[in-house]
Amino acid sequence: MLIDSHVNLHAPQFAEDKDQVIARARAAGVAMMVTICDKLQSFDAVHAIAMAQADIWCTVGAHPHEAKDHHALTATELADLAQRPKVVGIGEAGLDYHYDLSPRDVQRSVFAAHIAAARMTGLPLVLHTRQADEDTGRMLEEAYAEGPFKILMHCYTSGADLARRAAALGAWFSVSGIATFKQAQDVRDVIRDMPADRIIIETDCPYLAPIPHRGRRNEPAFLPHILAKLAEIRGWTLETAEQQTEDAFFALFDRIPRP
Repeated sequence: MLIDSHVNLHAPQFAEDKDQVIARARAAGVAMMVTICDKLQSFDAVHAIAMAQADIWCTVGAHPHEAKDHHALTATELADLAQRPKVVGIGEAGLDYHYDLSPRDVQRSVFAAHIAAARMTGLPLVLHTRQADEDTGRMLEEAYAEGPFKILMHCYTSGADLARRAAALGAWFSVSGIATFKQAQDVRDVIRDMPADRIIIETDCPYLAPIPHRGRRNEPAFLPHILAKLAEIRGWTLETAEQQTEDAFFALFDRIPRP
């Protein structure tokens, strides 16, 4: 079973042909998708997509770029929204010091609320981190010491040190189309050392289309290219890669019934 663990189907890039995009994904063998919430103002739209499709689930949260508009966000508010049917994760949340579109102290405060909500609900934390390895690792370790929670390092492109720290906390890792990029050898080197039973795959569509589609709008139908690259990096057969990522997905997103 192919599963796209991170899509953004509410994005404006899909406004004109979302139904066709979903149909093409199914035709390409994608059996399930998780569509991601980037800000609370988008949550109703994200949730509606999941509710309308039997094979799509969703998350609730605020991306670090949007943290500036979520100063007052609390773990309780997130946990309450997570009680809606088909909500299976908290996030996408985290720290992004590359663009710094929100003040760093606000990013950290909002990220802490998501961590607390993940612990409160038992749902996995879908984590975005960019050029913030030290603060991300520290916040995760300090919070985990207070009580465990599930962590997904989404679209992982950070360094090997943070990967080791996250793996020590039992984190899962998601591989995206970046793994196919010619200049991404450092990403491939980290993928080679990820825990074999905690790797899943994603497109992060409409962004980061894999080779041979790079430069185009990304779609879930392109997921087989990412699976093939993961298999190549790890030295797995395609069948092994598909089974490994499927098993890891359902171990992480354990609120989703396995067909």
